Amino acid sequence: MRREHSIDPDYFEALYKEKGDPWAFETSPYEAAKYAETLAALPRPRFGNALEVGCANGVLTAQLGPRCDALLSVDVSPTALASARVRCADQPNVTIEQRRLPGEAPEGAFDLVMLSEVVYYWDSADIVRLAAYLRGAVTSGGYVMLVHWIGETDYPKSGDEAVAELHVALGERVTIVRSDRHDAYRLDLWRLEGAG
Repeated sequence: MRREHSIDPDYFEALYKEKGDPWAFETSPYEAAKYAETLAALPRPRFGNALEVGCANGVLTAQLGPRCDALLSVDVSPTALASARVRCADQPNVTIEQRRLPGEAPEGAFDLVMLSEVVYYWDSADIVRLAAYLRGAVTSGGYVMLVHWIGETDYPKSGDEAVAELHVALGERVTIVRSDRHDAYRLDLWRLEGAG
């Protein structure tokens, strides 16, 4: 049964408190291969100011940090963020904050926004709010990277639905750079053109 509304932060905090690494980001060969594919798909070797939404315990964050002059990584779980801060402690260009998007979206202009395994946790209203934020926060010619599992979930959206709804909500600003399907996940890279 699908959830009707965006998933509450308490759900994620309980998972991290109980299991430490509930999706095995630190140990799973699947996750390691997906992260490698994600980083290889980035269209530039380096970005100026990047935002990672849903950084969890920072496994991808630690690999993305060296590709960014500044990286702001956010999540809703204090327990996950504590692990991310330890993992990225040697990267002064990485800032890790507790925020719930889209309501607590950070200010700033970003040439990369990473949405890895996160958009399907939001309902349609929050996806529309996220799109409104991205229209103003992503620089003209900046990129949005989406990576989502495409199996069955009880989340508000499937991976395919989440990507499709965000694309529609962003409208004509989106240029699809790539849309790759793998056995268990999809990877989408968009360039946002023009001013918000």
